[in-house]
Formats: sequence, structure tokens, C-alpha cells
Amino acid sequence: MSDDLFKLNIDGQEVEVPRSYTLMQACEEAGAEIPRFCYHERLSVAGNCRMCLVQWHGAPKPIASCAQTVGDMRMNPDGTPPNISTKGDYVEKARNGVMEFLLINHPLDCPICDQGGECDLQDQAVAYGRADSRYELNKRAVEDKNMGPLVKTIMTRCIQCTRCVRFAAEVAGVEEIGMISRGESAEITTYLEESLTSELSGNVIDLCPVGALTSKPYAFNARPWELRKTESVDVMDALGSNIRVDAKGDAVMRIMPVINEEVNEEWLSDKSRFIWDGLARQRLDTPYVRKDGKLTAVDWGEAFDAAKSALAAPAEKIGFVAGDLIEVEQAKAALDLARALGVQNTDCRPAGASYGADGVRERYIFNPTLLGVEEADALLLIGTNPRKEAAVWNARIRKAWLWNDLKVGVIGEAADLTYDYEHLGDGPDALKGLFSRDSEIAEALRNAEKPMIIVGESVLAREDGQAVLAAAHDYALEIQAIKEDWAGFGVLHSAAGRVGALDTGFVPGEGGADTAAILSGDMDTIVLLGADEVDLSTTGNATVIYVGSHGDAGASKADIILPAAAYTEMAATYVNTEGRVQMTRRAVQPKGEAREGWAIFRALSDVVGKTLLYDSADALRETLREANPVFAGLGFAPGDAGVDALKEKIPGGDTGVGNGALTAAIDDFYLTNPIARASKTMAECSLQKQGLETPMAAE
Repeated sequence: MSDDLFKLNIDGQEVEVPRSYTLMQACEEAGAEIPRFCYHERLSVAGNCRMCLVQWHGAPKPIASCAQTVGDMRMNPDGTPPNISTKGDYVEKARNGVMEFLLINHPLDCPICDQGGECDLQDQAVAYGRADSRYELNKRAVEDKNMGPLVKTIMTRCIQCTRCVRFAAEVAGVEEIGMISRGESAEITTYLEESLTSELSGNVIDLCPVGALTSKPYAFNARPWELRKTESVDVMDALGSNIRVDAKGDAVMRIMPVINEEVNEEWLSDKSRFIWDGLARQRLDTPYVRKDGKLTAVDWGEAFDAAKSALAAPAEKIGFVAGDLIEVEQAKAALDLARALGVQNTDCRPAGASYGADGVRERYIFNPTLLGVEEADALLLIGTNPRKEAAVWNARIRKAWLWNDLKVGVIGEAADLTYDYEHLGDGPDALKGLFSRDSEIAEALRNAEKPMIIVGESVLAREDGQAVLAAAHDYALEIQAIKEDWAGFGVLHSAAGRVGALDTGFVPGEGGADTAAILSGDMDTIVLLGADEVDLSTTGNATVIYVGSHGDAGASKADIILPAAAYTEMAATYVNTEGRVQMTRRAVQPKGEAREGWAIFRALSDVVGKTLLYDSADALRETLREANPVFAGLGFAPGDAGVDALKEKIPGGDTGVGNGALTAAIDDFYLTNPIARASKTMAECSLQKQGLETPMAAE
């Protein structure tokens, strides 16, 4: 037996496990099933529910297996491995006793509890509970707490497992939940009875093993067994978190996280989780054409005829602008149609941005990978607030700071990021002389084995954006953040569709105009592909064709509206900020007459006499793979595979950086896209964040 392994005899089976394992992990390694309420793999050990009791032969009492480290156990007197029993009368009696205590004060709410059907207490009471109760006194009652518009509380059901407390303190980094009092008076509450403010607060709903914390927007909507469950990909930020869309009939009922250790672990941001009510509001479900100054519902034929007339303008007077949520298939079909019409004015970047035009992918993706921050020794964030732009990744940074002693530096806006960092300055001029600066983070970056430099996308939309990117890249080369086995330089995007659109080549063609020029008022026709986050006040007299799913800024400006499917209504390709190609799956049908984006442009190409060469989504994806090999593999982040391309200097550094403060890309976390702005839940969260009360109907 090696020094770092330990032998155990579990239920008559000899196993060898690392000394760092808990006894619970060792038992599960041997195939035993251990019930638990307070234990969670990603949280610290509390050891307070006692449901995981096992028998250690020779010990005076049952052992809480979650809190017993294998390395601290002793061998039997005769030198044989310790004997552990996870079943039998002794263990069963111990667990029956624990379950009886847990149920003493638990209310008989199962028929009306939203946790019914997915309740750990319900399931384990069947397996380990007694047939009757010996407790005859009145059950205690606990006052419910207001945790905000997302989390519904019925605290009488709480069994004090403290999972929510530990999550708030350790993962979210916002210590707003705690336990007060002792014994029968103990209860979980929020700090000063205020609402939760973390962008990850909804995860306590998944963590709660009983019905004490449930989803307030989902309350009484459906039972778990009534729902169709479809695994998909989130598009509320550029992380590409893996999700499960639960639908009933033609409506999305809730969105849950799916475990992906490389992307989102098992967490999900509140925006991603509670956005679902926005999928049914303010939807564009029929084509519209503006007649006499008013948008009028028409059929597809009339809408296409109007679009054909608009696209008959000179090619140099037509521009295509792609929005933040655009899927790869739509971007490719729209780009192919634009080029077939001779249009070179195409862009998917924010106004003012010039990155990505050279086609070097490594200059606009998150090369170190999201998981890579757990390997990094030092991290420099330039012009980004990951708590708002990538909330789940921010929790991973906190994890690395908490457990791996990651040193963090920030250039740009100083904000509460839930971990300690050194603020180096507000503007990009802080990069000058950083290599020789006498500061803790500068020294950490110089001496780090794996330093990490991350530039926010909002930086690249500045007038000096290219120069800042080049300066940050030069610094990364200077501190050797880019070497054979480590690509420690990347861009953190905030829009799900950005990297995929750049990979398709949705940038200005030869002599073509960029986003700012297309929207400057010089165009006769502008095609907006779900572009609602751009300034549309300067388009002049241009005819605007809007292809999108929601009635937002783009639709209100449009002369022709072609309704498109939302991300839950189609099988579509998205590429996350680290260059990982992923696919959504259709959970519900598109609303009304809405169609998938690529199909709209394929049909439109027929009408304008420039028929595209593919008739199906599969044929389109085959064309994508031929045009760019990155689309050939799903679920793969390139990481250091492109390190050679990163070693070459980025042009534009000689123009010099400006002095203006770097600002984050997102102001209001909850209202960043058309789906979010259509969501009543997100509106309530935004108001609560601003310290405003949600108006009641009577007001």
C-alpha cells in the first residue's frame, strides 16, 4: 500500500482509496449508497444532518461518514484494514432514529409542496423512515423570509442542513444567509432580513434538499413528472452554460443547470435560470410591414416582396448587422446571401470594434479556458467585470482565490467581485511599466508559472481598443504568459453569438463598412439580425429589415419584421467565449409563424433570385464545416492548441492607448438582451437591485 492510499474493508469488500477521501467517498467507491442531506461535493463539510451514519466496527457509536477523513482512521489491533458496514440492523436503526428526529417538526406539506417528486427528504423517508411517529406534541412553526423575487421560502420545512448558508459564503461570496439561535429555535435567515443580491442566488433552490427554498416564479406551475426535459445550451452570456429546459405543452416552465465541469460546473446564473417567462412575452409571431407609418401584420409572401424591394438597392448601400444572440446557422445564411448580393457591409461586432477582421481566432477567444483559472497562479482582468459579464466564471475565480491562493489584479472599474484583488488603475495607461512596477500583483504576474491576462470585450469597442488589446498582448508575452503548454491570454465576451459569428467571417468584406458606418445614416437598407443593443437613432431614412424573436428596439425601428425562433425553439450552433462549439436543442415549437433564422434567409434568397446552395440545417452545417474546420467538433475548447498563433504580436500597438477609464460591458446584469427585457422576473430583479419596490396592481 502506497503512502497516499489507505485500505478499508467495506461491507466485506476490500478497497484502496486516497487518504484525502472522506469515509462517505470511500463507501461510494465500494458501491454503497449513503444517504445525506447536509453533505455536498462542492461545499465544505458541515456534518450536521447525521443521515450518513455508518458502523465502524470497534467504535463506540455510529460514524458520520461525511466528516470522517480516511487518512485519520486507524487500522484494527491485528493490523488488518478497518471494517465498515453501510447496512444491517445497527446502521438501519441509527438512520431510522435520525429520520425520526428530522420529521418531528417537518410539516405534512407534500401534496402542495413544489419540491414534491424531487425531494430528498421525501425519497429518503420512504427508504429510512418509520411507519409511524412517536412524537405527539405540536410541531414548531417558523416565519417565512423574504429572499427577493426569485427564491420562495417556507422555512417551517427547513431541516437546517445549512447548504444555502455555505453556498452563499463559499461559492457566491456574498454572505447574506446564516443561522440564528440554537436548538429548537434555530432558523435560517437572511442578513437583516434583506433580499439576496448575488447573481447566483437561484442555485440555493437546487441545493435545498427539502421544500424550504423553491422557485418563486415557478411556484405551483407544474409537477416534475409533467415536464418534457431537453438538454441545451444557455445564451444569456458567452459562457455557454449547459442547461436543461423543462417544458409543458408549448411553454417553457423552468430552466435548470446541467453539470459540465469545464464550463459551469453545476451552477447557473439567475438570469439564465429565470429568463424563461421572457420567452413568451413580447414575441414576434407573424411578419409585419410598415404601412402609412404603422406596422401591419402580413403573410410571409408580402413580407418577402417588401424585403426584395428593399434589397434591390445598390450593394454598397445595404448593410447587415448581427446581434448578440445570433446563432451560427443564421449568421452563415445571412452572410452568404449578403455576399451573393454583392454586399460587403456586414458586421457582428459592437460599434467601434475592429478586432477579428484578420481571421486569427486566437486573438478574440478566451484561450486559457474557463477551467484554466483553477491552474493559474495570477490573474489580470482588464476592463471587465466578470461578476456581471460571466457570473458563473466569477464563482470559479473565487474558488481559485479561496483554495489555490490565486492573486488577482484589476485594471478598470473597481467593483465588488466577491474576492480580494489589487486595483492597478482605471485606464489602459496602467499597463505602461506594469512589468517593472513594485506591487504584489505585478510581482505575482512576473513570477507566475501560469499567469492569465483577460481583456473585456467592451475595451475592444473603444477608439483605442486595438491598441489596448495589443498592449495587453505585449505584456502577456513579456511575462511569458504564452508558452508551449499555456495560452494565458484571452478575451472575455459578453454576447453568446459573438464568437460564432466571427468564426463564420461575419465581418466587413473588402472595402465594406463596419457596424458604426452601417448605422451612420449612409445606407438605403439595413438588415438587423436580432441587433437590439446598437444605437439605432442615426440610421436616417434607411429601410430597416429586422429578423428576430422579440419586439425590442430593433423591431420598433423596423419597416419590415421577419419573426425568428428563440434559442429554446431550435437546434442551433453557438460558440462560447473560449471557442467551444455547442448546440442547443428544440424544447418547444417556434411561436406562431416564426421560423428559424437560417430558413428565413434561405427562403429570402429564392425570392431575390440568389438561391443559397443548401436546403436543410444539416446541409448548412456541412457547408460550415467545409468553410471553417472549428465547426467539425462539438464540446471542445482549443485551449493551448493555438499557442503558436498567439506568439505573434498583434498589430496596432504603435498607435498608443488613451487615458479614458475602462468600463465594463454590462451596466444592468438583468436586462442585457431582448429576452431579458421581456421578462417580468428580470424587471423585478432589476428594480430590487436599484433599491426600488416592484409596483403592485393597486398602485
